[in-house]
Amino acid sequence: MAYRPSPSVAGSFLPPLSRPQLAEACRVRAVGLFEDGVSNAEIARAVGVCAESVRRWRRVWEQGGASALRRRAATGCPPKLDDTQVEMVRAALERGAQAHGFEAGLWTLERVGAVVTRTTGVVLPRASVWRLLTGGLGRSLQRPERRAVERDEPEIARWIAHEWPRIKKGP
Repeated sequence: MAYRPSPSVAGSFLPPLSRPQLAEACRVRAVGLFEDGVSNAEIARAVGVCAESVRRWRRVWEQGGASALRRRAATGCPPKLDDTQVEMVRAALERGAQAHGFEAGLWTLERVGAVVTRTTGVVLPRASVWRLLTGGLGRSLQRPERRAVERDEPEIARWIAHEWPRIKKGP
């Protein structure tokens, strides 16, 4: 089912509907057609779904009404950290790794997990620490460049300009 906005909607600044929102809109439209006495085949063509979906929706509608066809909240375990705890972790991470007693200033999942435990008292597995960083805190994976601290850029440039062509050509 492709979504094509009507001309009146196309010019507005509404964000596009998500897939679950589009599916719910189809079911709501079908409810209106159920109430008007339209056949399943006609509803399927009008909404752009297969007739079996309309039959299933009609059964649910007859048993539970229009509210039975509404979207439900996502299921799953509740988050281990509430919003205030996430903000506490954010503030702790912004102080830097060295402020928490780590030798290098780089964050690893283990280090972030240790800070979460110290800050909130909640122990998170590595996967949950990753989700917290990428989802809840908006961080992304950053890998440090592998370069020696003693690296001398001007000397490298001189060597490439003078020594390398001499070696490459031969004696």
